[in-house]
Amino acid sequence: MSSTSTINTQKKMFFNKTSFLVFMLMLGCMDAFSQHELRLIMKALPATHPGDSIYIAGSFNNWDPGNEKYRFVKLNENLSINLPGLETGIYSFKFTRGNWGKTESDSSGKDIGNRIIKLDSDTLIEYSIGGWKDDFPEIPKQHTASQNVTVMDTAFFIPQLSRTRRIWIYLPPGYADSKKKYPVLYMHDGQNLFDELTSAYGEWGVDECLDSLINKGKPACIVIGIDNGPKRLNEYNPYDNTEYGKAEGEEYVNFLVETLKPYIDKKYRTLSSKENTFIAGSSVGGLISYYAMLRYPDKFGKAGIFSPSFWIAPDIINLTDSFAGKVNGQFFFFAGEKESDSMIPDIKKVADKLGENSSSLIYFVTDPEGRHNEASWRKWFEEFYLWITGNGLSYQIKLN
Repeated sequence: MSSTSTINTQKKMFFNKTSFLVFMLMLGCMDAFSQHELRLIMKALPATHPGDSIYIAGSFNNWDPGNEKYRFVKLNENLSINLPGLETGIYSFKFTRGNWGKTESDSSGKDIGNRIIKLDSDTLIEYSIGGWKDDFPEIPKQHTASQNVTVMDTAFFIPQLSRTRRIWIYLPPGYADSKKKYPVLYMHDGQNLFDELTSAYGEWGVDECLDSLINKGKPACIVIGIDNGPKRLNEYNPYDNTEYGKAEGEEYVNFLVETLKPYIDKKYRTLSSKENTFIAGSSVGGLISYYAMLRYPDKFGKAGIFSPSFWIAPDIINLTDSFAGKVNGQFFFFAGEKESDSMIPDIKKVADKLGENSSSLIYFVTDPEGRHNEASWRKWFEEFYLWITGNGLSYQIKLN
């Protein structure tokens, strides 16, 4: 296979584990702006809190858990709610009793993921709630980071932004007993990578994944995790945004290149070439990873771009058009079909533009069950890692 294969020139059928992988995902756009009515009927509720109101909070009402316009009302023997005027698309939601301290759970008190519906016509659905989270004692989180993970610094200074940040490091098994040099993977949202205790919505399990792969003889790697901060949407966005404010993405990427990478290369045994320097992240972390590949193609050679928030930075397509010709790397794109309705089209538009103008290898994964969460990104991290540390293929895929 030519090293210059792109998403537009390489068509390949691939079978992996339990999944068929195919090149082209055809996206229909008919009826995209039609409006529909969604009617929900609550068939069963826990016996507790019989007098409390039930609300729906989701992507259609800015996740407001107690908006009176989204309260269920009694209809015959059941509670019901009508949501008119919804456009064709994918919606996620949860049921609450008025605030986020009183959310639904399963019958044992465990968290449940966001409920998902793909709406393309007037729809009626019946639901049941297994339990309420506040009826069960809170189970304290435990540390889950492996012995190969440490906090390198609790307050590493970012001169480009005049603030500090916790930095994690994963050193592969055998690092201390050898003189071997390793590739380095830089990842954003470091608090969600290794440790359940520090993660807000579950961890990626990067350390467990790599421990297992390395034990099986797969290539080893150093991983650097950079915690996010209170200005995450600014730090991970290279463009000013009317809603979220001034962009700091350029300064953040400069920090990685000018400050953090030189420090890591000096202190640890690294392979510092672009071919051995990787970057990865999710959501806006995926956006800034892609941006870093375009801005510094001589520093970063491979990227994991999981569920990138391209919607927040529409100018990224123009940057791709301008900079792609200078890029020759590997790009792993992931999208879940149960994310926003624009996620897959947005990635496809960028990936196609990249493929048209660069000699990069592009791997595009779409998962029918994939959601915008750590569980989905964890599921595909191993595939991403094996691809960037292997020979690399260029295809767009879809699970069946």
